[in-house]
Amino acid sequence: MNQFKDVFLGLDKRNYSRATTSQRCVRAGGKHNDLENVGYTARHHTFFEMLGNFSFGDYFKHDAIQFAWELLTSEKWFALPKERLWVTVYESDDEAYEIWEKEVGIPRERIIRIGDNKGAPYASDNFWQMGDTGPCGPCTEIFYDHGDHIWGGPPGSPEEDGDRYIEIWNIVFMQFNRQADGTMEPLPKPSVDTGMGLERIAAVLQHVNSNYDIDLFRTLIQAVAKVTGATDLSNKSLRVIADHIRSCAFLIADGVMPSNENRGYVLRRIIRRAVRHGNMLGAKEPSSTNWLVR
Repeated sequence: MNQFKDVFLGLDKRNYSRATTSQRCVRAGGKHNDLENVGYTARHHTFFEMLGNFSFGDYFKHDAIQFAWELLTSEKWFALPKERLWVTVYESDDEAYEIWEKEVGIPRERIIRIGDNKGAPYASDNFWQMGDTGPCGPCTEIFYDHGDHIWGGPPGSPEEDGDRYIEIWNIVFMQFNRQADGTMEPLPKPSVDTGMGLERIAAVLQHVNSNYDIDLFRTLIQAVAKVTGATDLSNKSLRVIADHIRSCAFLIADGVMPSNENRGYVLRRIIRRAVRHGNMLGAKEPSSTNWLVR
């Protein structure tokens, strides 16, 4: 949402009040660092595509939730089974809770309130903020239950890190501008910022649990297996390399080159990790650099 920060703050006036985006994202450091999880869970990547829809003082909680529910469950669109969907809301967000329960019709047992679970006020999985200051607000997240044959518990449970319940959409209600002293000033116009992981929703729509089993990744994994001689396509190193090849390709396409600093260092680190996993698979000849490029 960085490109819309000043719009939320009322500093930038656009000639539209709604927007949709498809944004390339890399997570390999900083606050949202998924690097060590990549390849070892069904859902983490260094590179992914984030689908978003935004409202700048136009629709708010009611419509944002209804739009999301229609896209996910309507026979005209994704037609996901309603009984597989769970939602979370910020603990004190009674409005969002009531919309889910009374208007959408989700049973109470599948609506979970998440409070300040990270040791400080507003430090919650369901209160989104881009940093110590700036636009922020409560959010509601939608999870897909892949079934009891997969380990994991619903959000907020001790087993929430499993791969059974996967977050597929985060709907953020931008209401506040957090100041340096921690005070929350209301934004000029309540707005909406949402994010849906393309790879995660693709897994749901292709009826697989793991992002690495979708058509896009299957092709990459098979190619890496052919180069390395690996025969077990479920090998975690194959997943790591497939993910990292995507990251490298898109970073280089955006003009990033390996270096010792900033984005170049991130790219260098990803390449190095891919090479290491290639060596673990026995890809020592030709040189690791050659097979990665190929």
